[in-house]
Amino acid sequence: MNILKIKFVWVITIAVLTLGYLASCTKNDQYIGPKAKVSETTLISKKVTAGPTIDGTVDASWNDVAKINVTPQVPDPGNGMFTGYIGETYPVSLRSMYDNQYIYFLAEWKDASKSLGVATWYFSPTTKRWLQESSSGKTFDANGVVTRDCNSEDKFAMLWNIDNSTSKFTAQTCYSSCHIFTPYLDYSVTPAVMKTNAGSGNHYTNGANEKIDMWWCHMNKDLVFNQMDDNYQDWAGGPGVTNLVGGSGNGRHVDGITVSGKNTVWPNAPTYTTTPAQGSTTNRQNLKLNDTGVVVTVPMFIIPDAVNCYAIKASDTLAGGIAKKVTKVDLNGVLYYAGGSIDPNIGSDYLQVAGVYGGDGAKCFPSYIVAPLINERADITCTAIYTGSGWVMEYKRLLKTADVLKQDIDFSSLQDQPFGVAVWNNSNYQHGIKPNLVLKFEK
Repeated sequence: MNILKIKFVWVITIAVLTLGYLASCTKNDQYIGPKAKVSETTLISKKVTAGPTIDGTVDASWNDVAKINVTPQVPDPGNGMFTGYIGETYPVSLRSMYDNQYIYFLAEWKDASKSLGVATWYFSPTTKRWLQESSSGKTFDANGVVTRDCNSEDKFAMLWNIDNSTSKFTAQTCYSSCHIFTPYLDYSVTPAVMKTNAGSGNHYTNGANEKIDMWWCHMNKDLVFNQMDDNYQDWAGGPGVTNLVGGSGNGRHVDGITVSGKNTVWPNAPTYTTTPAQGSTTNRQNLKLNDTGVVVTVPMFIIPDAVNCYAIKASDTLAGGIAKKVTKVDLNGVLYYAGGSIDPNIGSDYLQVAGVYGGDGAKCFPSYIVAPLINERADITCTAIYTGSGWVMEYKRLLKTADVLKQDIDFSSLQDQPFGVAVWNNSNYQHGIKPNLVLKFEK
């Protein structure tokens, strides 16, 4: 009997303690975990003591982090700029966590092909000239049938509304600054007339205090150094300038530069300060055939016999590096460099591959020479791995950077932040977007 009484007392005690705990646990105390029912437009950044290693692999630390699935879609701007891509969707899953210093992101999306060969150099046996694949978009015949796929790259971007300064950002993200169909006053004629802007995809905001933080990763060049390029968008000098340049004023800039002056003589845009040499430069130069006669354009540097080379490191072009400078080209397209030559007439390694989606030969030359991003552009560490069926990307940034120019989003307050994502699939400017997303921090 005593044993039964003791058991009864313990049961009552446990029940009372349990009810007391549940009563004291408020909504604000509750953990928002991966099984919580949240909006697919809300990304919860989980609070952790230490973040993951940025290596492009999904380690165990991500297992308990809530995931949202979003579907960027390529819109129809109405001016033909996105022809051949309109309506395409690129589903992406996003996860985030943060610690006392950094915020971390994991993005995953399917992609049937790994696209890195931007404007690759190939040889035409018909003209005996070196040419570059088009990277601006797909080409079509008179009936609108694709005759050649774009030769560009996969990219990924996130955009943030700095200090909530840009109107309509929450619903439109990059399209709150993309003025591809904005009418403008054309001051190139007298009197000035209003025209429809049908050819520009440049970005600029609508006010001097409006700024957008833009993170984007070019798989072709930024990943070489495990980086994501930190950029921003501003108003490009304002209507007094953007009207003068036919609505094509470009307010998209790399971090660290600011307006240094305005040239309002049509059609010049405002001038900006400059940054130290960094990032990518084009791999091209002009040479005369056999040192005399016709001037042709050829690659500046090559890595002899390199296979599937999509970018050349600037460090490899220095004395003793593996990249060799092309010093001569003959009438047959043979390239010469110190110590050897490349004859593209032998075999097919340097030729276009036939077909709409043929691409280029395995030894075709890259169009970029790349160097690490530095200073303000180097705030974001990023690594991405192509799995064979898609991309896995990890990246991190300080909650608060050293930015004093209002070109970076500040997460340190842990306030909600509206954002959008964009995905490019073997394209140049044609991309899918997903606006109206919100980042919330687990407290």
